[in-house]
Amino acid sequence: MAELLNGWAPRISRALLLPSGGGRFEVTLDGELLFSKATLKRHPHPGEVHGLVAARLGPPIVRDESH
Repeated sequence: MAELLNGWAPRISRALLLPSGGGRFEVTLDGELLFSKATLKRHPHPGEVHGLVAARLGPPIVRDESH
């Protein structure tokens, strides 16, 4: 979640973590299911969720932290 917020914080108005049972892990964006562990029967690969979000929101916002 931190990776997503760091990359797209100005574009994200709300982020929710919802508890569930049975080992579910799902990521939705604007009501669209982007990743479902239950459907794919696996955990996401490193960077997979990041890539799915980037495909929808564009590249992460690069902040100039030199100030």
